[in-house]
Amino acid sequence: REAQVARGREKLPSILGTPAPGETADGETFDGETEVATFPGDLPADPEELFRGTFRGLSSATADKADYRFLRFRPPKLVREGDEEPALPHIRLDRALQFLIGDRLQ
Repeated sequence: REAQVARGREKLPSILGTPAPGETADGETFDGETEVATFPGDLPADPEELFRGTFRGLSSATADKADYRFLRFRPPKLVREGDEEPALPHIRLDRALQFLIGDRLQ
């Protein structure tokens, strides 16, 4: 899920979810039950930097030295409403489609 986390006066777009058991970030190992909000990081100003050999991914550096570190999240818990079968929460796919192709549909 999408969230915003405040750092001082700045609000950072973040990802809210439950990391898979054993995932680590900043020296913390997650138990698979605790929900966290994480800021995935900023993209470089020039995306071409990713392809010039200066990008240190997880295969070429340890996790604490990598440019980007992605947590693996557990699937969301099923939500039961009344007597109905549990269902996955709404992920606002309509907003994503509007953003991606909305101008083509108008």
